[in-house]
This record gives sequence, C-alpha cells and structure tokens, in this order.
Amino acid sequence: MAPGQCHGDSSHPGGPPPGGRPPAPCPSARWPWRGDSLTVTSARPVAGGQPGSHRPGHRHRGTATTGGTLGGSWLSSAPCRFQKHVHTYRILPDDEDFLAVQTSQGVQVRRFKTLGELIALYLQPNQGLVCTLLFAVEREKEKESAEDRDYSGTRGGPSYPPPTLGVSVPAGAGAVTPTLTNGLTSISHEYLKGSYTLDLEAVRAGASSLPHLNKTLVTSCKRLHSEVDKVLAGLEILSKVFDQQSSPMVSKILQQVRGEGAGCSRPRSALPQALKALQEMSSATPAPPAQPLSRKAKSIPVQTFEVKLDVTLGDLTKIGKSQKYTLSVDVEGGKLVVLKKQKDSQEDWNTFTHDKIRQLIKSQRVQNKLGIVFEKEKDKTQRKDFVFVSARKREAFCQLLQLMKNKHSHQDEPDMISIFIGTWNMGSVPPPKSITSWFTSKGLGKTLDEVTVSIPHDIYVFGTQENSTGDKEWVDFLRAVLKDFTEIEYRPVAMQSLWNIKVVVLVKPEHENRISHVSTSSVKTGIANTLGNKGAVGVSFMFNGTSFGFVNCHLTSGNEKTARRNQNYLDILRLLSLGDKQLSSFDISLRFTHLFWFGDLNYRLDMDIQEILNYISRKEFEPLLKVDQLNLEKEKHKVFLRFAEEEITFPPTYRYERGSRDTYVWHKQKPTGVRTNVPSWCDRILWKSYPETHVNCNAYGCTDDIMTSDHSPVFGSFEVGVTSQFVSKKGLSKSSEQAYIEFESIEAIVKTASRTKFFIEFYSTCLEEFKKSFENDSQSSDNINFLKVQWSSRQLPTLKPILSEIEYLQDQHLLLTVKSLDGYESYGECVIALKSMIGSTAQQFLTYLAHRGEETGNIRGSMKVRVPAERMGTRERLYGELGGGVWGGFWGWGGGGGGRAPGGEWLRAMGLERYEQGLLHNGWDDLEFLSDITEEDLEEAGVLDPGHKRVLLESLQLRK
Repeated sequence: MAPGQCHGDSSHPGGPPPGGRPPAPCPSARWPWRGDSLTVTSARPVAGGQPGSHRPGHRHRGTATTGGTLGGSWLSSAPCRFQKHVHTYRILPDDEDFLAVQTSQGVQVRRFKTLGELIALYLQPNQGLVCTLLFAVEREKEKESAEDRDYSGTRGGPSYPPPTLGVSVPAGAGAVTPTLTNGLTSISHEYLKGSYTLDLEAVRAGASSLPHLNKTLVTSCKRLHSEVDKVLAGLEILSKVFDQQSSPMVSKILQQVRGEGAGCSRPRSALPQALKALQEMSSATPAPPAQPLSRKAKSIPVQTFEVKLDVTLGDLTKIGKSQKYTLSVDVEGGKLVVLKKQKDSQEDWNTFTHDKIRQLIKSQRVQNKLGIVFEKEKDKTQRKDFVFVSARKREAFCQLLQLMKNKHSHQDEPDMISIFIGTWNMGSVPPPKSITSWFTSKGLGKTLDEVTVSIPHDIYVFGTQENSTGDKEWVDFLRAVLKDFTEIEYRPVAMQSLWNIKVVVLVKPEHENRISHVSTSSVKTGIANTLGNKGAVGVSFMFNGTSFGFVNCHLTSGNEKTARRNQNYLDILRLLSLGDKQLSSFDISLRFTHLFWFGDLNYRLDMDIQEILNYISRKEFEPLLKVDQLNLEKEKHKVFLRFAEEEITFPPTYRYERGSRDTYVWHKQKPTGVRTNVPSWCDRILWKSYPETHVNCNAYGCTDDIMTSDHSPVFGSFEVGVTSQFVSKKGLSKSSEQAYIEFESIEAIVKTASRTKFFIEFYSTCLEEFKKSFENDSQSSDNINFLKVQWSSRQLPTLKPILSEIEYLQDQHLLLTVKSLDGYESYGECVIALKSMIGSTAQQFLTYLAHRGEETGNIRGSMKVRVPAERMGTRERLYGELGGGVWGGFWGWGGGGGGRAPGGEWLRAMGLERYEQGLLHNGWDDLEFLSDITEEDLEEAGVLDPGHKRVLLESLQLRK
C-alpha cells in the first residue's frame, strides 16, 4: 500500500471501527496548500468540513474546493467513504503555518510542519485513521482542450448560468457523462475486481458466452425491475393526462418495452449484442485518435450585378435613355468595380477599394434602389443611385459589400454581424437527415439571394417546440449539419430546455471571446402555470458592448384561446429572468439592445375554413393577415407592444398533412370530439430594438421540403449593428473634459387615478449607478384616469457618464422609470437614445411609457448631452441610422428620389412605426414635409386613433 488512498470498504458494516476509533481523514499525497487543488475519491465535496449525505454503496469522483477561507487561511475538505458512510475532515494552516488535521470532536488536533510529515504518520496503523493510506493520487496533468472546456465558471470566456436554470453545453462535441448513482456501481465493481479476468480469458480462448457477466446482469436486473416499472407507469399516466402529439410516440415505446417480456428479459434481450461488442473490443487493437481536419474557409467568388443608373427627368432628356452598369464585388480582393456599358462595345470602368466606399443609402419607397457614396478625392464625395433587378438583388449586393468592408476593415471589432433565427414545431418526431433549407433560408416567402446563401451567419439561434430529441443529441446534430455546410466548427453559447421546448445558440469560433454575461431562464405556462408543456425558454448575453435576448415560446393552442395566449405572453414578459439583474424594474422588452421573440405562438385566423383555403390557393395573403389574431391583438396594444415583424409573404405554416406540403388537414380527432384547426401562421419571428440602432431583416419565410411535422420550419436572417467594448485612448476624463447629460424639463402623462407624487429613476450602462430625481414640482389632471406630472431642471439630476468620448456616448441609451413616492411602484418605463441628444443646445424627446406590456402613458422633455471638444473624435462606421434627419455612418435610409431622411426612426421612437407604410404611400416620406401635415392628412394615411394623432402633431410641433 502507498500513500494517498484510504480503503473505502473494509469490514464492520456501519458504526465506528474497532476500538471506537473515530473516523479520520483520507488525505491525498498532494494535500491542497495555498491554492493547490485536491482530487479525492468521495461522495460529494462538503462545504465547511461537515459530513455530507451519502447513499450507501455510491462513490463519486469529485474535486474538493480550495477557494473558501477560514480566518484568512485556505481551507480544504477531504471526504472519504468507509463502511458505506461518509466522513469529512479539514486540513488547514494554523496561526503558525502548521498543517492541522481536525477530526471529530474530542480528538486531539495533530500538527505538521510539512505535507510529507503528515503523510508519513498516516502510513502507519493505529494513528486515528480508519485505515492506513494505500496509494498516491497524482495531480492530473492533462491540459483541457478547447473542445472540452466547460464555460460554467467565471473565466474570460462565455459565462454559463447555474445548472438549476438550464443545461450548460460545453464547447466541444462531447459532454461530461454524469456519475452513476444507482446500485449497479457496487455490483460492477465486484465483477471488474473478481470475475472480469475470467470472462476475458474465456473470450480470448474463443468462448461465445460470458457466464460471470451474465450472472452480474441478472442480479442487476432484479434491483432495477421495480424502478423501471414505476417509470413506465408514470409515462403511461402522463400520456393519458396530456393530449399532446407526443402521446402516440410514448404509447409506442411502452408497447415495445413491455413486449420484450417481464422479469430480467429486457436486459437479456440485448445481451448477445453486448457480448459480441465485448468480444470485438477485447480482440481488436485500439485505433489511434482521429486527427482533426484543418479546412480552409470557403472563399467567395466575384459576384456581378446588372443595374441601371437612376437619373432625374432632366438628365434623362439629355442622355436619351437610362444607362446600364455592371457592379462587380470582389470580397476577397476588397474592391468594387463599376463598369459602364457603351454603344460601341467599349467599356468604361472605375475601381473603388473598400475604404473609398463611404455610404450606402437604401430607398424606402423604391425597394430595389440604392445610393452609393464614393470618395473621389480627399474630403470630396460623389453619389450615384442605381436600380437593381429586384429588391432581393439589392440586399445581396449590400450584404456582400458589408462582408467586404468587415473583412478588410482596420478595426479590431465588427460593427455589424449576421444572425439566423429559426423556429420549428417538430411534431414530436426526429428531424430528417437534411435540414439545410432551414438554416440557408430557402423556400417560400422572402428568401436570401443565391449569391449570399452560402455566406455563414455569425450567430445561429434555433428554437424548437415538441422536440423529443435529447438536449445533447440535438446540439450535436445542429453543429454537425452546420459544419457539413459551412466547414466551420460552431461553438455552443447556451442551450436551454423546458420539457420539449428548446433554444440553442451557436456562434462562430472567432466571436467566442466576444460573448459574456450568458444567462438562461424558463417560464411554465401550462395547466395552472405549473406544467412545462407550454411556456418559454430564453437566452441572453452580451456581444462586446451590445446586449441580446432570445425568447422561444410555445403558447396555448386552440382557435378560441386568444385571451389565454395573451396572458401567456404577459406572464413570460414578467417572469422570464434574463439580462442585467439591476434592471429588474424593467420587463425584458426593455433590457436588451436587441430582443428576438419567436416560436409557436399559436395565434390563428378568424375566418371560415373554405375562404382561407381559397385565398391560399390564389396566394392572396393580405386578406388573411387582416384577420390574423396576432396582428389584431398587436393593433389593440394587448401583446408585443412596439415589436416589429417582417412582412409575411409565405403561406400559413400550420396545419399540414405530414409528408406533404400541398394539403392542409384542419380536422383533428380528440377524446372530446372533432377539433377544427384552420390553417394559420402559428410560427412567427418578432423583434424589438432600442431606438437609433441598426437591424435589418434580409429573409423571412418557411421551408417547403421539410415535411416530418405538421408545421413548416420558419427562418429569419438579420443584419444587426453591434458596438465594441469601448476603451478610451485618452484615459479617464478630467473635470474639464467631463461630459454631462443635462435635463431642462420632463413632463409625463401616466395612467392613474391616484394623485400622489412621483420621481424618476435613470439607468444606463454609461453610468456608474442609477440616479433618482426629486419629486415632481407640479401636476395637473384633465382626465380622472390620467395624471400629468412635471419636473423642472431643479428637480432633475445632472448625469455624469463614466466615459466622455462622443464615439462612446452615441451608442448609449438611457432607461427611465416613473415611480410613485407612496409605494415605489413603477407606472411606466421607456428608453431614450443619447445619439440625437448630443450637442450644445437642448433637444426635444417624446416617447411612450409602458409597464408590464401595457401602454401606460407618454413622456416628453428637453435635454442635451454636452461633450467636451477634446472628446469629439469619431471613427468610420460601417453602418448608421438616421437621427434628427441627418445621415449617419455607412448605412442610410433614403426617401423617394431626393435622398432625404424619412420619418421611420422618428415614428419608431414613439412606438408608432405601424403608420410608416401609410405615410409613405401618401407621399409623406420626408421629415421636412411632415412638419406641414394636418390632422386630415394623418387620417388619410391611416392614423385614426385620436391619441396617436395628438402625439404625432405635438411631436412635429416640437421639431419646429
């Protein structure tokens, strides 16, 4: 026997050893000392040195922690098992830096100068240990590979939530197998210790059976039989209680298992295969580990686009006809070639490198028109407007140009990333072997151009419902199909599941270290809000300086259950615990720069089934979208307040006949009778982003070749602006270089019959801590259900950002919550972008207040963000949004023909973006013209709500 191991099971079952010796520690040959790690064979590491509970006959391999302290010294606990009981002792340095072994009460503490002395003593018998030390346990020297890392700690990589919140997925393809905790452990231990060699010799001699293993399995089956029966009975009860599509599968499994017979015949039926596998393993030479393939990323070939130069009517009379051009994008070479076709077959071309392309301006009125701003000479630019064959070709060109600028940019961090969002109700059956059409956005609706289909996204988010595949198996499957298509090993960021509702987030390896603050959560909304057959799962994280939230949900089914679905949404909004915990005053719709919400929302169409089928057959979707329950509830402000959704141009995704996409099956046999499920857009993707941020949906549709479920998978492809973790080049601000956020006044109209006083709390990542105002100094009421409260500059705080650079501040947002003094209850929250507030003069803001998903009023005010001249430097941006009617950055949004700024961002800031299409349709595509709009003009554009008309007209008056 050698030091480091205590004999776990000697004699004397139960109770102390002979002579009443108290149990003593089982120290390893390397006891932890000043931060050393300790590996022991134990039941479970127990904090504070107290014996932990332990089930007899079970042994776990664990690591005793050394992070805790006691009286300023490092502490280590060493549990060991003796006679099926766990005994735990502590070894820690005392005041004189001696190693002290603390055992049971009444036993004298032994002290040692060195670790060697401690081990030498306990190598001898009768020294207070249960038994002498047996052998040394060496420190594990293998360095974990990148594929086997576990991100559940607090290292610089992605931080995973605690296990109680979700399933942490390691970065590699494999996961750590949980330690067995059943009675098989002791039986298998006896077999391996005694009879294994006999069976092995028999196999090598050509025997076709393993009698000792057979006997061991029979013994194990006797113990497991009752537990298996209990599990099967429970599954059968659940399959009868819940009328889900998974019920037939559960019944089938039960029949198969029970059909194998009773007693020990279940494991016996698989015995011949197990014996054959053992025989092959014992005779075969172990294969060398497979070497990872080093693949080069796919290069993108040069892509060409046929366009026409957009000219004014006056220019057209001079030229005679519009001129044809060819635009060639060389992503790898970092250049754009603009080629003009001439009559005499000669060609005139100009080549622009990536740094000479200053801005793209997308026209909103003409969807296939794009303005490109080129740098001709220093500080001189030229703009040309081109008309593409289709809007999809324009988007493909923009994506390639964005990819080119990202690839060749001198910036260390990206300004734009691409995100794939997918949602699919799998119908409780495994996926087909190929799901490529799903994650490449191929099928029906708004799809990606064939030029950009092969470009991998930076982040993939897969949301599924009724997914019966195991969590790890599902993650491995998704990573494998992505690797097969993209030749990239995508890394898991997080995986969260609630019953068969799952969400998986995968990211390119190059972005892995840019992701932090990962958290997961789930909410049950099933029967009595206690069952997880319906509900939501969510993941949130930071990508550099930008916060993201992703929610996958499965809401209540049934044509008539609209109110219940609305309540499901509100419960998820209130209870899903994601994002910064300091923002607990705000629901999740305001906690993230970008929030994506998707899943089987189960909202149906309120129309006769035959009418629905007729419209679908003619591909006339607009009449159906007008009776879509989700659209109707959104218009009433009951759900998804200020969320956006791309236009739906694909047929309803539910309820298809399995194996076909040509036939809808709307009758479903239930125990209570026949149930009608009309074809509907149950599967949706919505999003909500902070004002003055960049997000653009490039694809929104469904597949037409994945037919295993009665739902078609839905896809969405987005380009999203992100910010970097800003580091000031000038260091911390001096008092003379400090930026300030100053308020001149704030007025809020809150929905309440109370006449109490109110105050405002201000939150932002650019502030060290949240700030509070004083109570309002005036208030009035013209309506018994509403109260107008006002704060003057004296009542409002001056906020000092932690950094004063304009480059940093223009990406920041301010969250406000209006609270009552009597109960500190929030009456409404909102978000304000600082970008439009930067300047020496005060700027006006106006937006809506909302609380728990309900619109509760509005808030307006006057404020400015003062930035010192020394901190005004900015860098080139690859994208930008409009704020206050000026162009920003690489991306711009143009109006009809003059390139002026439309009112889209202005409407979005007030939550009234639903009126944008109506205003554009009636010619109100410019803020300059909008200032002259009348109430009648608004009504013609579809603004019929009196409150909305008043807010729009007042906002335009403020802009004057």
